Amino acid sequence: MGILTSMAEQPVASRSRRGVPIRLPEERWAHISENHPEVGLLKEQVLDTISDPDLELSGQRGAVLAASRSQSTGKWLVVVFREAHSEDGFIITAYLTGKIDESRITWRR
Repeated sequence: MGILTSMAEQPVASRSRRGVPIRLPEERWAHISENHPEVGLLKEQVLDTISDPDLELSGQRGAVLAASRSQSTGKWLVVVFREAHSEDGFIITAYLTGKIDESRITWRR
């Protein structure tokens, strides 16, 4: 993809399904790695889940939850992010879960 920069001058880590550049600030990756160590080795999958999810769900305060199901474990990798506007967004957190709230699904592959 090459290095793109967002309005905040941080490298763009991925793009949402809608084409919005999504940043992964180092502070957020440190938070994810420390609080969800099982996700700490899945950085590439986290970024891929934003651009190519199996599902999207509505989150709190305008957040989007992108989810991809792991073929090896059967668990869902959920990446929570916010699209601040059409030219900038950022990752809030990511985690693994066994269940998805079907009532919150807004898009399905």
